[in-house]
Amino acid sequence: MTIVVTGSSGLLGSALIESLRGDGSKVLRLVRHRPGSSDEAFWDPAGGVVDPAALEGADAVVHLAGAGIGDRRWTPEYKRTLAASRVAGTRTLCKALARLDRKPRVLLSGSAVGFYGDTEDRAVDESASPGKGFLAGLVHDWEEAAKPAEKAGIRVVRLRSGLVLTGRGGMLGRLLPIFRIGAGAVLGSGRQYMSWISLPDWVAAARFLLTAEDLSGPVNLTAPEPVTNAEFTKELGKALHRPTMPLATPGFVLRLALGEFAQEGLLTGQRVLPRRLLDARHRFAHPTLEEALPAVL
Repeated sequence: MTIVVTGSSGLLGSALIESLRGDGSKVLRLVRHRPGSSDEAFWDPAGGVVDPAALEGADAVVHLAGAGIGDRRWTPEYKRTLAASRVAGTRTLCKALARLDRKPRVLLSGSAVGFYGDTEDRAVDESASPGKGFLAGLVHDWEEAAKPAEKAGIRVVRLRSGLVLTGRGGMLGRLLPIFRIGAGAVLGSGRQYMSWISLPDWVAAARFLLTAEDLSGPVNLTAPEPVTNAEFTKELGKALHRPTMPLATPGFVLRLALGEFAQEGLLTGQRVLPRRLLDARHRFAHPTLEEALPAVL
């Protein structure tokens, strides 16, 4: 296959590209800098610029580009950055795909379980309605921006990814130094659910969806067993053979330090089930947290 990938330097994009190339697929990376090799092509997602020649004739497109949700405080300026990088970027790409003479068979378009808002202890699958709050609204608009590709007859799969676990980076990578010195602690009440997936399982699910011709629309990329923050804290400490703090980090401290992101990104959660992957009989290498953590650390 010939596959175009955005967000190729990120955690997910780099892992997926490594796997695809290992099996002989040709990968073209859309980048925001001057192309430095034959496997790169320029695009400006926020500016609405993409080279159609780079897209013409590709078998598939995987769109993972976007500013990090938890990288900075959600100031008004950074909220605009998030919207420009994810919503405007998706719209730029999908309008270009819709105009192609030889369109790709499938577009895997990035999304997130933040779509569901705070589900408390209620389990949800892909049939659930969008939640409330800035993050849920952002993800909803992000998904809607892929409609031009859908209307053009391209099979579009929206990858509603949970917390991707890997020792190479992401949220787990930021937590490891804290837990390794025995300072890991429950966040807030600890009752908020965390929907997670190991990085190898995320890559395997994305690859499965590239060729699963009968699957389109939203698909939850999460493990079958979400856990509470308290359970996650306990299991991570156990996997590292380190104690965790007996007292929780109070919610007000997190809100003071991180602002609005703390409330929507850390103190509330989503109990999300990968119903469509399970119904398609997709198998997870790490269905439980106890299996996943030793595999990724």
